[in-house]
Formats: sequence, structure tokens, C-alpha cells
Amino acid sequence: MKALVMEDVQKAAVQEVAAPTIEKDGILIKTMANGVCRSDWHVWVGDHGIVQPIIGHEFCGIIEEVGSDVKNFKRGDRVIVPFSGSDGTCPHCIAGNTHLCDSFLVPGTAYQGGYGEYVAVPKGDRNVMLLPDSLSFSDAAALGCRFMTAYHGIIDRVNVMPGEKVVVYGCGGIGLSAIHIASSMGAFVIGVDINPANLELAKKLGADYVVNSKDNDPVEAVKEITKGGADVSVDALGITETCVPAINSLKKGGRHLQVGVTSKKEAGFISIPVDDMVVNEKSFITTLGIPAFRFTKLLEQVALGKLHPGKMVTGEIKLSEVEGIFHDMSNFKTTGTYVVTDFT
Repeated sequence: MKALVMEDVQKAAVQEVAAPTIEKDGILIKTMANGVCRSDWHVWVGDHGIVQPIIGHEFCGIIEEVGSDVKNFKRGDRVIVPFSGSDGTCPHCIAGNTHLCDSFLVPGTAYQGGYGEYVAVPKGDRNVMLLPDSLSFSDAAALGCRFMTAYHGIIDRVNVMPGEKVVVYGCGGIGLSAIHIASSMGAFVIGVDINPANLELAKKLGADYVVNSKDNDPVEAVKEITKGGADVSVDALGITETCVPAINSLKKGGRHLQVGVTSKKEAGFISIPVDDMVVNEKSFITTLGIPAFRFTKLLEQVALGKLHPGKMVTGEIKLSEVEGIFHDMSNFKTTGTYVVTDFT
């Protein structure tokens, strides 16, 4: 099969490799679409180690083969694989928090990922989900980690309510997802970015206001627009320049949602205004992935036409074009979501 293989840091190439095989509980999926995620960029640029030569965790496709122990799926089913996989045995799984499973069965980390023509998913009955017929493969790939993580964060973790004021710093994939989901909940949403194209897309996805932080002080702008500060702030990028202003944009008693993870520059650590947060009771909340039972609800909302992840897709690309997207990500030049649909 054709696959994009990580040969080294900032070096990936399309190669012909052997297709993966499945165990008794596994499902082999022919990949129809795979989203290009900033998490993949983190691996490519060297922020995270290369664990699997074939990365990619935002894929969907058609079942090619099922193991003898698989009960819920058959060859030909249209399916999607939420990236936060689980084994069902750890205390977190038993409590329903499958996205926090100790096994960390993430495609592209625990097993070869979606930048290949086929993916062998372990424990298929619990880690694969049927895709609604109304949802195209390209649009489904946009659900990826960005949309599901934003959904869990906005709905479950910071509990955005109708009428609340939400500011999102970083209008890439996760940020645009957060904007769209918060807007669908009836929130008043502000998007902050340095890329005019991203800000235009943010407006199309539901942002009521946008702020170009290259030209304006975003904290001052947010406080003026909201008349005192946002109820909820979101850092969708994970750098000091977005995390700290996001926290400073909150009103007293506000909730900050941290979705973005750091780059090599921050090395996992960002200094935050702790005293201000304590004195003004600002909460710092994180999110990663989504519990399996909540992903089902997300799919229902998409199938009903309440949420539209496909609106973020700005391009369908070839496998050979992925590294070019990674280069653009390094310079914050990408807009929206790119999806691999041609595995050449």
C-alpha cells in the first residue's frame, strides 16, 4: 500500500509499504479520508517523538476485513475511528472516561495511522463507529481530533451556555471547531488570530466578532467588545502568546479552556498569571478527545444538520502534498482543514 512514512524529523515521504494485518479483535479499514492535524505537525517538527512511522489519527473509510472475534461490524461498513481509543480494562474506562484510557490506543502512536491506504484498528468493536450515510468521508475526517476535542471541551468541560461570551485564541482547526460549536449553543463568540483568511473563515463558522491580534491588543479589544471580559476563553494553539492573553481576556469568575499543547519553544510549560486567577476566581480547565458515548451524540448532531464540520474543509489533497501543509503550519499560513483523499 501507499503511505506517508516519517523518515526523520521534518522528513516524510510517500512509500510503498506492506499493508497492516489484524488480530482476532481487529478491523482492517481502507482509508478514504484522513485529516491533516496540527498534532501531526508536532510530530513532524520534532515537538513529539516519532513512535510510529505512519502517523495520522483523523481517518474514516470502508471496512475491508474483520477479525473472527468482531461482532458489531462487517466488510463494506462505512466507519470512523475516534482518535481517543481504549481497551476497556482500566479504571478510567470502567468509569466511562474512555478517552483517558491508560492504554492510550491512539492511531499513529499505539498503531500505524491514517496516512496510509489501510489501517488495522485493534479492539475494533469498541474503537470503531458506524458513519452516518449522510456524512461524506471528507467531512467526517474533519471531525478528527480537533472537532471532537472542541465539542467535549465546549459542551462538557466548560459548559458553555446560551448568551455567554466566548473568545477563541487561534482560529486553526481546533479554534474554528470551538467557534462553530459555541455559536451553535447560542453563545456570543469572538475569534482572535493573526491570519486574515482564518478570521474570515471564523466569521463563516459563527464568530460574531473577529480580532486581528497583529494589528490590535486582543485583550483590550475583547474587554471592550464584551464590556468587561469573556465568560469563557479558549487557547486553541498552546503558545504563550495565545494562552496568557486568553486568560487575561476573562471577566471575574471566568473559565479558561486549554486545548492547544505547547511547541518545542515552551517545552510543556507556560507561565500563567496565577495570582490574578486566584483573586478573580478564574478557572483553568483542560480537554483531550472525547468519551466514546459522547462521540455518538456528536455524530447525531452532525447527522441532524446541527453541526457542520465540513465547513472547515478548505482543500482535499494528495498524500504527497501533506509535507507542504506541514511547512505552511510552521509559518501559520494554513487556513481551515486539509483532508487527504488521494493516496498518491
